[in-house]
Amino acid sequence: MHHPPRVVLREVVDADLPIFFEHQRDPEAVRMAAFPSRDHDAFMTHWARIRGEPSNIIRAIDCDGRVAGNIGSWVAEGRRLVGYWIGREFWGRGVATAALAALLAEVEERPLYAFVAGHNVGSIRVLKKCGFVPCAEHDRSIAGEDGIREILYMLSRR
Repeated sequence: MHHPPRVVLREVVDADLPIFFEHQRDPEAVRMAAFPSRDHDAFMTHWARIRGEPSNIIRAIDCDGRVAGNIGSWVAEGRRLVGYWIGREFWGRGVATAALAALLAEVEERPLYAFVAGHNVGSIRVLKKCGFVPCAEHDRSIAGEDGIREILYMLSRR
């Protein structure tokens, strides 16, 4: 029996960015997230922008002393969203669930929302474990330009 991972959220530091960059280049992670990877310059520009926006809450996920990924919350189109990206070597160990639970304890605002690709069963499981439910107002029959159907999940109360 292996112990559950010790997951801690902390501020993002510059040394985390090369690790995050490699995580978002993983072809399997890109397929699951249905989100294209960025080249190095675009990636660094994106991270400078999101780290510089005061309303964003961006955290590194530390798992047993290693950078396992990142998690954050931001406002888009009037909704406070949450999202995360976990390095594939940390998948299936409860890291995303622990990180999301920690973020939900930190972020007071409700409701919170998360978009997830319909085929991303791992992320859907994480959201459900943390109390998110599919949002009725979102028409999931509409696929994006890429043909991927996204589901909007909502967490309505603390």
